[in-house]
Amino acid sequence: MQRIQKKFGKHPLLAVFMTVFVDLVGVGILIPIFPQLITPGSPDSILPDGWTITQGLILLGWLGAVYPLAQFFAAPILGQLSDKYGRKKVLIVSIFGTAAGYVLFAIGLATKNIPLLFASRILDGITGGNISVAQAAIADISTAKNRAKNFGLIGMAFGLGFILGPYIGGKLADPTVVSWFSAATPFWFAAGLSLINVLLITVFLPETLKVRKNNRLDFSRPFHNVMAAFSRPGLRSVMPSSFLFTAGFTFFTTFFGIVLAEKFGFSVSNTGDYFAYVGLWIAISQG
Repeated sequence: MQRIQKKFGKHPLLAVFMTVFVDLVGVGILIPIFPQLITPGSPDSILPDGWTITQGLILLGWLGAVYPLAQFFAAPILGQLSDKYGRKKVLIVSIFGTAAGYVLFAIGLATKNIPLLFASRILDGITGGNISVAQAAIADISTAKNRAKNFGLIGMAFGLGFILGPYIGGKLADPTVVSWFSAATPFWFAAGLSLINVLLITVFLPETLKVRKNNRLDFSRPFHNVMAAFSRPGLRSVMPSSFLFTAGFTFFTTFFGIVLAEKFGFSVSNTGDYFAYVGLWIAISQG
C-alpha cells in the first residue's frame, strides 16, 4: 500500500486521470438507458398513462438538460471553493455527491418517480463540476513543457470513459444478460464506482494547490465567465463554434438511441455497443 501511495504521490496525474475516467463512465452509462425510458412497451418506461411519445421526448430533453444547466452554475463555484480549500477536499465531497445522485436515479427508475429523477440529475450536475476541479489540479502539476501532453491524457480519459460507459450501461441494463438486470442496475454500479473513486482520491491524491485564495465566493461568476469569453478577441470566434458542436453532439447522444430502437430494432445492449464504437474513435483521436 505504501509503495502504491508513493507512486501516486509522485504521479498525481494518475489519480486525476481516474477521476475524469470514472466521471465519464458514469455519464456514458446514461446513453443507452435514456431511450428505454420513453419507448412504448418498454418495461423501463417512466411515462405516465396517456402520455404521447412527443411528450416523452420533451420530458427526456429536460431530463438531459438539467444536468449541464446545474453544472453551468455549480462548476465555477466549485472552482472557487477548490482555490480556497484545496483541490482534494472539493473532489472528495463532489464525487461523493455524484455517487448520491446515481443512487437517487436508480431509486427513481425503480419507482418510476419522475421528480426524483430530476432531483438526482440536478444533484449530479451540481457535483459534476468536479471535472473542472480535476482540470485545475492538472494545471497545478503541469509545466509549460508537459502541459499539452497532460491535458491530452485527460482528453483520452474522456474517450475511454465514453467507450466503457455506454457498453457497461447497455450490458447491465439488459435482462437477457442476467435475468435481474434492469435500467436501474447500471446506476447502482456507477454509484459504487464513484465511491471507489472517492477512496482513490482520499488515499492516493496529494493536495496539488500550493497557494490558496481567501476571496469571497462570487455566485455571479458563471455569467462573468461567459461575458469575459465573448469579450476576448481570441475566444469570441471560438466560443460559438464550441457551443454548437457540443450542443449537436449532446443532441446526438441523447436522442439517436431512440432512432436506433425504433428504426433498426436495437436493444439497450445494441445501443450501448454502438456508442462504445463511437467512443473508441473519440479516444483514438484524443489520444
